[in-house]
Amino acid sequence: MPDARSERLLGELTFHDISRLLTARSVLILPIGSIEQHGPHLPLNTDVLIAEALSAAIVKRWMGTFDLWMLPTISVSLAREHEWAAGTLSLSVSGMTQLIHDSGRTIRRSLPTRNLLILNGHGGNRGILEALVRDLRADMELNVCTFHPAALSDDGAGGGAIPEIHGGKNETSIMLAVAPQLVRLDRLSNDATKANAVHVHETILDLAVTWPWTSDDGSLSQGGVIGDPQRATIEFGHRLIEEAVHRAGVVIKQLLEKQSSPG
Repeated sequence: MPDARSERLLGELTFHDISRLLTARSVLILPIGSIEQHGPHLPLNTDVLIAEALSAAIVKRWMGTFDLWMLPTISVSLAREHEWAAGTLSLSVSGMTQLIHDSGRTIRRSLPTRNLLILNGHGGNRGILEALVRDLRADMELNVCTFHPAALSDDGAGGGAIPEIHGGKNETSIMLAVAPQLVRLDRLSNDATKANAVHVHETILDLAVTWPWTSDDGSLSQGGVIGDPQRATIEFGHRLIEEAVHRAGVVIKQLLEKQSSPG
């Protein structure tokens, strides 16, 4: 028996199916990932795999409540902070802006719904997406929001521990849950814990100032990792996925309420 969620992949429909299956109340989910270094133990497409896995899990859990459809994944996005590493692919700010604008324009033109949930699998996209969703609403008249599941993944690292920013416990745990065959456990080391936790907070997490940090800065990262992947477990990965899926249901409900509200 085919997986029910595969029936919700927009790209697998014919053009005749669109008007038959989608309505003005349908909700489109757009996974956005990134192709970038994730340390020596995770693949370049980690953010793509996580964004797609979370989107599929959301559809599977909530398709009986909402009319959900997955759009094709945007795999290359804004990853300038990792461009020092071989294999990292990044758009420019102008390129990312044009891509999202054109995506919104073609969605509005070709589909009967304007409800769009962007599922952002890459933290480096957050700032630009916060700005661009306003364009999508004002210029394309889309009822849109961006869901950032990684923001739910803070496990409260304290006591001088390195915050989980990139390639650490959180992402490694989710990858153990969704694509364990791609996690190179033999390449984990203690190097990831040698970064300066205070510097990470000051350079990346301080909301009062923005620094153009990169993940090859030895005071922030070791081997491209900011966090502690050695603490990763498959159980924690499943917990993070469940938290994201639960929150997504709340977000989708809010999105549809905004569609129904005047203005």
